[in-house]
Amino acid sequence: MTAPEPAEPAAPEQAGTASDPFDDLLSVLDLRAAAASTGSRAVFTGRNAPTLGGRVFGGQVLGQALVAASRTVDPDRPAHSMHGYFLRPGEPGTPITFTVEVLRDGRSFSARRVQASQLGAPILSMIASFQVEDAGLDHAVPMPDVPAPEDLPSTAERLAGVDDPAARYWSHRRPIDVRHVGSAVYLGVDERLGTQAVWMRATGTLPDEPALHRAVTAYASDYTILEPVMRRHGVAWATPGLKAASLDHAMWWHRPVRADEWLLFTQTSPSASGARGLSQGHLFSREGDLVATVAQEGMLRVPEGR
Repeated sequence: MTAPEPAEPAAPEQAGTASDPFDDLLSVLDLRAAAASTGSRAVFTGRNAPTLGGRVFGGQVLGQALVAASRTVDPDRPAHSMHGYFLRPGEPGTPITFTVEVLRDGRSFSARRVQASQLGAPILSMIASFQVEDAGLDHAVPMPDVPAPEDLPSTAERLAGVDDPAARYWSHRRPIDVRHVGSAVYLGVDERLGTQAVWMRATGTLPDEPALHRAVTAYASDYTILEPVMRRHGVAWATPGLKAASLDHAMWWHRPVRADEWLLFTQTSPSASGARGLSQGHLFSREGDLVATVAQEGMLRVPEGR
C-alpha cells in the first residue's frame, strides 16, 4: 500500500474526483454484505475513493478492514487494537473483498481476522481485538504544549499557488484536514528532525458511531506517520524518485475518540535501516486525553546521490 502522497510524478486526477472527499470517505467505509457470509465467516465488499499514483491509499483499506471486523462484533465491544500487514498494492479500479473470520468471543474480549483481497489475491491481512468497556488502572503520557490548529495554516494555504496535480490533491481532495505544527514536508524539509506533530480532523461531521470514528482515525493515521523518517533525512514528498510504501500498521485505542474533532498526532522515528523506516505516534484529544497509539514500518527508497 502506498503512502497517501505519491512518491513519483503524479498521474492525472482520476475520473470522479469532482465528488466531495468527505462523502467519498463515508461511501468507501459503508461496506456491503456479500451473500458468501456464513456463521463464522462474514464477507463484505467496498469501493475505492479517487486517488493519485495509481494505487489505493493504505489508510482506506485499514479503515475498511476495521469496519468489516466491527460489523461482526456487538456494539458494546469497541476495537482496542489492530495489527495489519500490507501485502500488495491495491488497484483503484477494482472493488475490495473483506473476509472476516471469527477467532474468539469471550466474556470480555473478541478477536477477528480480516483479509482484504482483489481478484482473489490478498492485499491486507489484519487481526483486530475488541473489548467490553471496563474499569481499571489508568494513566497516560501528557500532551505537549503546541499551537492551536486555528493558528496554523491549512494544507491548501501552505500550497497556495503551486500548480501541480499532487498539490491540488493534498490541498482539496483529502477528507481529513491536516495542519502541521511547524514546517510541512510536502515540497522541502526545513529542519532534519526525527519528530513532528500535526493536528487533524475529518472535514465533516461523522455519525455518532464509535466504530466509525475508530475507522476514520485508522484511515487518517496513515497520512503522515512516515514523515518523521523522511524529515530526519531531509526527504520531502516531492523528492524526485522517492518510493514510499506502508509495510505494516498497528494501532491501539485507549479511550473514546471523535475523528471529526481536532486530534493532535505527535510522531517520532526511532530507527531507519535496510530501506525501511519505523515511526511511532500518539493521538491526543484537544482536551489532552491520550486516545490512541500508532506504529508503522514503511519502505522508503531514495535515489543515490540525490
